[in-house]
Amino acid sequence: MKTLTAQLPDALYRQVEKFAVKEQLSLDQVVTVALSAQISAWMTKDYLKERAARGSWEKFQEVLSKVPDAEPEDYDKL
Repeated sequence: MKTLTAQLPDALYRQVEKFAVKEQLSLDQVVTVALSAQISAWMTKDYLKERAARGSWEKFQEVLSKVPDAEPEDYDKL
């Protein structure tokens, strides 16, 4: 495991500290979970961009054209 030294604005530190106390977590746990979640979100965004670049509007329309033009069943309506 590595140690990371980071400087945080005082207001952010107080928020993290308050949250950690409320949730009965250590500061290390809160920072680790928050950083993991943000990295995951960034990676997901990049993954979706890559997938979108490989997509084809024409192929999408072709598949969509195979869907019957009908009202959904009652149990499927929003």
